Amino acid sequence: SLYAVSGTSFNTVAGRVAYALGLEGPTIALDTACSSSLVAVHQAVSALRQGEADLMLVGGTQAIFNGRLTQLRAQAGMLSPQGQCKAFDSSANGFVRGEGCGMVVLKRLSDAEADGDPIWGVIRGSAINQDGASAGLTVPSAPAQVKVIQDALLQASVAPAEVDYLEAHGTGTTLG
Repeated sequence: SLYAVSGTSFNTVAGRVAYALGLEGPTIALDTACSSSLVAVHQAVSALRQGEADLMLVGGTQAIFNGRLTQLRAQAGMLSPQGQCKAFDSSANGFVRGEGCGMVVLKRLSDAEADGDPIWGVIRGSAINQDGASAGLTVPSAPAQVKVIQDALLQASVAPAEVDYLEAHGTGTTLG
């Protein structure tokens, strides 16, 4: 049926949510694997800075619709046989699939302050990139990682020594 096709199609989910909430403006679904939520936040911050919108709802979700992908990832040795993700651990042997979602509301700081909104954090800068050529599809490129960090720091006008918290991504695979 039409609802089964449009209700599970990646390219219509964002539009359906916007429609249900009566929202207008940029409505984009992204899939960049592990970085999807980060890229979505980066895009939303850019849209706010460029005046494309005054408020952005940014979310990330993981829903397992197709068991075949889980099976293929297990066969490729990507999933932890114990069902435990041990990122940054010498015994790491795979990641664990899960489902869930999260959403944040983003506004320009001046607008949030003027509206009396509670402010939980400020995004001073962000940057995204593609690693380019490396030792393999899932192998990070150190020079590309350095460049994107430098770009984010530059955009935020933050010196590296000023950073006192760093969140990192580790896949839980042997390489990760």
